[in-house]
Amino acid sequence: MTAQDREVDGVEDVLALFARQPEAGRGQEPGAGPRHGADQGSAPAKPAAGRGRHQASPWAEARAIAARSGRSAATAPTEDPSSPSSPSNPANPARIRRVPLEQALGHVLAEPLTALTDLPSFDTSAMDGWAVSGPGPWSVRPVEPDEAADPAADDALPAPTTGILAGHAAATPLPDGTAVRIATGARVPPDTTAVIRSEHARTDTTGHLHAEREVVHGQDIRPRAQECRSGDQLLPAGAVVTPAVLGLAAAAGYDELLTARRPTVEVLVLGDELLVRGLPHDGLIRDALGPMIAPWLRALGAEVIDTRRVADDAHALYRAVTESEADLVLTTGGTAGGPVDHVHPVLARAGAELLVDGVAVRPGHPMLLARLASGRHLVGLPGNPLAAVSGLLTLAEPLLRALGGRAPAPAYHAPVRDEVHGHPHDTRLVPFVHRDDQLVPLRYNGPAMLRGIAVADGLAVVPPGGALPGDELEVLDLPWAAWADATASIDDGCFT
Repeated sequence: MTAQDREVDGVEDVLALFARQPEAGRGQEPGAGPRHGADQGSAPAKPAAGRGRHQASPWAEARAIAARSGRSAATAPTEDPSSPSSPSNPANPARIRRVPLEQALGHVLAEPLTALTDLPSFDTSAMDGWAVSGPGPWSVRPVEPDEAADPAADDALPAPTTGILAGHAAATPLPDGTAVRIATGARVPPDTTAVIRSEHARTDTTGHLHAEREVVHGQDIRPRAQECRSGDQLLPAGAVVTPAVLGLAAAAGYDELLTARRPTVEVLVLGDELLVRGLPHDGLIRDALGPMIAPWLRALGAEVIDTRRVADDAHALYRAVTESEADLVLTTGGTAGGPVDHVHPVLARAGAELLVDGVAVRPGHPMLLARLASGRHLVGLPGNPLAAVSGLLTLAEPLLRALGGRAPAPAYHAPVRDEVHGHPHDTRLVPFVHRDDQLVPLRYNGPAMLRGIAVADGLAVVPPGGALPGDELEVLDLPWAAWADATASIDDGCFT
């Protein structure tokens, strides 16, 4: 049993006992001297079953370490000469591949998307109407068969009705004083002055076309290369392939895209006390992390190859960690110093390098990041659910972004509506919702709780000492924040 990594469920009640300090003294208790350790800005040492906590990293530094380690792994040289490569991109060739457009959704571009053709590639009509040449009125010109529909087709309409259609060869030049019907997207005949929309023109009994509005040279014609010229960069490397990007790539001439391979993750859920079905009983509790972690990782762009449950057994954990072929092994629980908290001993036995061993953040301070002997990574999450979310956003998210070639998420800040109590020394991550351009902190934000994060838009980064109404806080958006509006769930005040 992990004892949920010894997080204190009542931490919110404890924090409420701390009196707020003047602005200049935020984060320092009254009369406190230098805290344990050489870095006066780091978290104080905290014993954990015989293991000192002096190595806890500041929250921002821990995220930076994870991102740097991911970039290093993504650009490490490979010995596989058969892997695709891109001379314009320094990524490890083994981490990039060409995929058909229909399989590229959600992937990340490993090279800039460059136009392979002019867009549009020829002058086209922007509207259904009439292509005209010179001043009007214009005599209506019959359409030659090769300018319109295939006359052999069963559903072909008479040429004067159909006019010049999209998808057919270039029409013959349009003589001065003449007009011809044309469809949206059709190739404009040479010597065309303008396109007149159908509703802005009329024909008389003599077969002449009259404009009912002023005709401007070039109107409703999309000129060749209006959007881009062949060779123009449309998107940079690192852009996520969205449905709109797929459309742009297809229009620009692509059948496949060079993308970064999605980082693979294997999730190891630790703990003998966990149930996968039914109600808690006899000291057993439901596993909340197994169902939550894999979809969360996929939302971050990872490919989850397996979610396995591992008993509280050091040998079983060692085998699972050392035999995994995933880019990232992610464990839940077992990161503290309890009698069955085996993650640290297993990492030591496996010859792993601890990059982050504890983070000065609440919830989630026992989280860790290690580089395994194979060069792969392990992120150890605390066992409490919200503490595990904190670890996902602090360590796993920046690591996976870098491994997958994604650009860092742009940082932004927003004012908080209500006062937020802070930890005296550590950063706090607090679930919130957006309301009227402000962050509204949510209740049910203890380390073992998911009720707040379930309706949250993101986590607010609260500095040591807390925040007053109007203070600008850094925002960590959840990857699905735009999927649904949780307004109906929280308007009754239960969560705020």
